[in-house]
Amino acid sequence: LERLRYLCIVSSNLDEFFEVRVALHRAALVAGEQKGDYNSKTFSRISAAAQTLVQAQYDVYNHDLIPAFAKAGIKMLSFAERNEAQNLWVKHYFHKEVKPLLVPVGLDPSHPFPQVANKSLNFIVQLSGKDAFGRNNEIAIVRVPRVLPRIIRLPDKLAGKRQHLFVSLSSVIRAHLQDLFPGRQVGDFSQFRVTRDSDLSVDEEDVKNLRTALRKELELRAFGRAVRLEVSSGCTEYLAHLLLKHFELPEQSLYRVHGPVNLVRLNQLIDLIDAPRMLFPTYVPSYPAELGSDGHIFSVLREHDVMVHQPFESFDGVIELLRAAVEDPNVLAIKQTVYRIGSDSRLMDLLHEAVRRGKEVLVVVELKARFDEEANINWAERLEKIGAQVVYGVVGLKTHSKMLLITRREGRQIRRYAHLSTGNYNAKTARLYTDVSHFTANAALTSDIEQVFLQLASQSSLPRLRQLWVAPFNLQDRLLRAIESTARASRKGLDGRIILKMNSLTDERLARALVKAGQAGVNIDLIVRGACILPAQVPGFTENIKVRSVIGRFLEHSRVFYFRANDKESLYLSSADWMSRNMTRRVELAWPVTDLKLRQRIIDECLVAYLGDTCDAWIQQGSVNYQLQQVGPSMPCLSAQQALMSLLGARS
Repeated sequence: LERLRYLCIVSSNLDEFFEVRVALHRAALVAGEQKGDYNSKTFSRISAAAQTLVQAQYDVYNHDLIPAFAKAGIKMLSFAERNEAQNLWVKHYFHKEVKPLLVPVGLDPSHPFPQVANKSLNFIVQLSGKDAFGRNNEIAIVRVPRVLPRIIRLPDKLAGKRQHLFVSLSSVIRAHLQDLFPGRQVGDFSQFRVTRDSDLSVDEEDVKNLRTALRKELELRAFGRAVRLEVSSGCTEYLAHLLLKHFELPEQSLYRVHGPVNLVRLNQLIDLIDAPRMLFPTYVPSYPAELGSDGHIFSVLREHDVMVHQPFESFDGVIELLRAAVEDPNVLAIKQTVYRIGSDSRLMDLLHEAVRRGKEVLVVVELKARFDEEANINWAERLEKIGAQVVYGVVGLKTHSKMLLITRREGRQIRRYAHLSTGNYNAKTARLYTDVSHFTANAALTSDIEQVFLQLASQSSLPRLRQLWVAPFNLQDRLLRAIESTARASRKGLDGRIILKMNSLTDERLARALVKAGQAGVNIDLIVRGACILPAQVPGFTENIKVRSVIGRFLEHSRVFYFRANDKESLYLSSADWMSRNMTRRVELAWPVTDLKLRQRIIDECLVAYLGDTCDAWIQQGSVNYQLQQVGPSMPCLSAQQALMSLLGARS
């Protein structure tokens, strides 16, 4: 079941890739011209690579997962595999639950091709015979509503002992297409799904109200330009080309799949099967004891900084900090950034309560957080209605930094408390993503954070900051200086060391700087989960650079940057990956960890543990190939995530 879940995640990510990235290449193809880095050749290369990946996905589903489920007594029955009693039940289900929601549309001049929503399930049907009016219109389209479940479980009495039997919605509809066209004969048919350009195109410079403009764009997102067409593997050339022509797609955009056209919806099967043995063992994160309890969190932070390593430790510590601030009468103001917070958020409810209690609340909401726009717009409107000050960052830049600042009166002075994170303020993803939360009352750091909030609200110039590095202003330059300082030490024969952990490394300036540092003798380890343009271990070029990607139960998401030039050591946490967009088109933060105890803990848990991973690590070989870390008799299988779960998990 966990492997099925991962297959669904990969499929969902690939959908988003088509919706956003491929759409740019597709636009260049339509225009027949170069658009920045995009042209017809890039579209063809991406299409070929995507076809290979899609084939691999369905190979896993058909040749690995389906047989494995069958051994466990779990089967997805096709029409040919169902017995008479099962077919009778399916027929009853179709007529009671499905057919009332289906409206087949026969195509003719007065019945044009219906609007097909992004990533929805549909059928194209070729008919023979005449319709009720004596005409020969042969093509019909059947749209399948999203409200219908894609996986249906058969009753236990039809399954037999120790079996769990299911049917797919597409199989149910296929078996009863004839019932939708009385008086006609159903010939060839195919399920199909269209992926559309889903990037919102709003000119921030040319709108008076960004929130209103985005709200209007959201209404059109489901019907953007088509970029991909998926059909059943047995779809005839005639029907496939008819669909390609209608959606104005080239042949490269056609994907014939051996299974359901939407693998993502198979995740419903995970919830329908009660089989804990097929899932990861339940993991309960520990509450970060260092934060204290019973409202003493501020006194703890006055004494020392605190780190929470999610998801091994609970995100509840962040919620507790905000709850304490809301309930404390001495807290005067709360400021927070919102990027991906979700539609159901205890943090946003607490901000709502803070306003009700008369505290000054400033929320910087990033409305353009892709695919979270609607949730963020809704939260912004709710907070504005009750009197919170809501701003949407800076025109032309996404506010990707994660920061929470609390201003508290303590006697005759004002003290600030802050939370900074490498990840989002999202309780759901905090259980699945590895991130580092940093709680602090450090005066220099909290003063810098205050200045960033002021700039986001007033758009005034940012003064010289003491500890924060901020994109798009100086983050990239500061990182380049840090790399060069280690290279300079190595050129002098001193020790130079760099260890970086991030999601992606695609910024050319930073990648070239790392190559030069490695050539100067700096020992460099890169823990990069996703895209990495830097080829490691290339003779005469990058011998001193190693790249690994760790893929485990949790999504690696923390960004940790370690630099050592001889005896001078520094470690930064950040919201930013090393991508050009993070350096130049987003508001991002990187901040130093100056507490020696915390710094060592981050080195041990976020860097050393992952460099020692021999279970979940993939080692880059040259520029394109990754191989799973080889384990032998002298090298036991060690998983960094499993070790951290054992070390930090809650004790029963």
